[in-house]
Amino acid sequence: MPFGIMPANPGWYRPLSLSLCGVLLGACGDEPYPLAQFEVPRPVPAVAPETPCDDRNPWRNAYWGDLHVHTAISTDAWQEDVRMMPDDALRFGFGGPVSLPPMDDQGNPTRTVSIDRPLDFVAVTDHAEFLGEAWLCTSETSGRYDSDFCQNYRDLEPIDLSFLKYIASPWGFRDDDACGEDGQRCRDAATNYWQQNIAAAEKWDDKSSACERTAFIAYEYSSFRMGSNLHRNVIFRNNVVPRLPISHIEEPLEWNLWQRLKELCKDSGTGCDVLAIPHNSNISNGRMFNVDYYGARTTEQEAARAALRLEMEPVVEIMQHKGDSECRDGIVGILDSEDELCAYEKMEDRIIQLDKGKDPLVDDCPTGILGHWMPHIGPDCYSPLSYARYALIEGLAEEERLGVNPFKFGLSASTDTHNALAGGVEERSFPGHLGMGDHDATERTSYVSTERGGSSNNPGGIIGIWAEENNRGALFDAMRRREVFGTSGPRITPRFFGGWDYPESFCERAGTDGDWLQSAYRQGVAMGGDLPGASPGATAPSLVAMAVADPGTAKYPGTPLQRLQIIKGWVDDAGNRRTRVYDVAGDPDNGATVDTATCRQSGAGFHQLCSVWRDPDFDPSQRSVYYLRAVENPSCRFDAWQCIHLEGDERPPNCDVDTREQPKSQQERAWSSPIWYTPE
Repeated sequence: MPFGIMPANPGWYRPLSLSLCGVLLGACGDEPYPLAQFEVPRPVPAVAPETPCDDRNPWRNAYWGDLHVHTAISTDAWQEDVRMMPDDALRFGFGGPVSLPPMDDQGNPTRTVSIDRPLDFVAVTDHAEFLGEAWLCTSETSGRYDSDFCQNYRDLEPIDLSFLKYIASPWGFRDDDACGEDGQRCRDAATNYWQQNIAAAEKWDDKSSACERTAFIAYEYSSFRMGSNLHRNVIFRNNVVPRLPISHIEEPLEWNLWQRLKELCKDSGTGCDVLAIPHNSNISNGRMFNVDYYGARTTEQEAARAALRLEMEPVVEIMQHKGDSECRDGIVGILDSEDELCAYEKMEDRIIQLDKGKDPLVDDCPTGILGHWMPHIGPDCYSPLSYARYALIEGLAEEERLGVNPFKFGLSASTDTHNALAGGVEERSFPGHLGMGDHDATERTSYVSTERGGSSNNPGGIIGIWAEENNRGALFDAMRRREVFGTSGPRITPRFFGGWDYPESFCERAGTDGDWLQSAYRQGVAMGGDLPGASPGATAPSLVAMAVADPGTAKYPGTPLQRLQIIKGWVDDAGNRRTRVYDVAGDPDNGATVDTATCRQSGAGFHQLCSVWRDPDFDPSQRSVYYLRAVENPSCRFDAWQCIHLEGDERPPNCDVDTREQPKSQQERAWSSPIWYTPE
């Protein structure tokens, strides 16, 4: 996408000179939109006191959820004939049936699907950018239904460039035809769908002591500024929420999004609380974790911006249907970055390498302020700052410089389904994620650059949260303290503790001593925490790495674990960014395999693994970060499962190709949030 497409009449948005001022200096001049329309409504809605859950556990249970779910309210889903709404998405996530396209002659969906295992919590996160336009263009009585803009909206091929310009431009603007010159018509209309989201979440949220399900009020901020993915899912703690969601069109810069959410919600004195979860840094051209502190002129201002980011984004989504954003094997700029498991689900390769001939080990993205504003034609370069592992290391360097770590985040995963299928990650029966874009198995198994729903995608992941109970407050607090983990889909359950005095026998005790969890918390910190001060005589931290394999279901049994790994990141004395992967439990050479022609697995594995590990390369003078990765035995990828049933003309060429770029097997995994060490 070019640098940006300015409308002939930007209406009530800031004029060109003011926009340039914002680009160069951070923010200046008048507010670009009427703030009162985005504040928490007065009188403030009452927050019902949360009833203590029957299964409350002070040492925390693992709860499973999906915090990235789209319905027909999202333009790209609607244009693929998806017609399910937030109520449908929550019904599916919590165990009920829903229907998918294609449509029959009467306009009714023809596929009925249901989840294999209900979730504990869900957030519907429809795109905020076109909430009003979506209502006006799909409601025949809206008064703008027959406008040129709305006819284009309904007749578009999915993700038409005429719509992409609104989220790729560095200046926020709307269409005068649909919204009016001042945009008020679309702001008013947006309340219809926003209220549907709120009502559905309130309906499905179980406020009884049974605590069977939790539904969050949420939305997605979908910036594609300058051709780079900078999306965030905005999650609210309770039903005290702004009158309207803040989108990229209102605030094209994520720095301003955080500030507005802080002002209009967190600091409003209303009981509103919020956090944001970035996703798909893998297609961000290095911008998701770029170190630029936009608008700051002094070190103190940079530290303040770093603190704002730390406060507003405690969790990052590193896995979803558009790929894995953990790391990249052998990427330039990181010493010891060779890690064959980092080749997992690299959807960005289809976009960057196949379409543009890029080399992932050579073509790096610009950094600093140039990296912030250089135009890209979609994702077109590789950078360490596109991946969570290296951002965690960069955060250590920034903390050394500023005293604040802007990239101190937990690790999570979700689906990004555009079929409203919250948590629909089962590989064997995966029905697609994008309506008509991948409605049949032939499309889902195709590996071509023009197929949005092809096999370079995957079913997505899910987020696990360690919380005392399954309600909004407990789950939100756990996200805030980063006691979360993500998986590539299976319900692998990891625990990760850090301290100085865990004995070698701790794992044996975990299997026999009912008080082992109390000891684990008492002697150290859980995932997401900071190592306490070193005990006298301690020479290295002791980290407890544990995981239990997904048992699966009676119909679809789970896959055993193969190994546990601890990934360490640090900055050496010469300023080099370093990473190292340690196998700490299990057996990487256990001989487990899968026949991708039949999907039959062979070889031994582990139901559970545990290890107390001490860093053999520990330097007490260096900041460091550690996280746990639990890895399954090899299994079939979803497209291999679906290729089994395709024959003749229905069988695409990719069904008979099995390479690193087009794999038929995989090793699914879970990632814990990190634990940080800071020298005293």
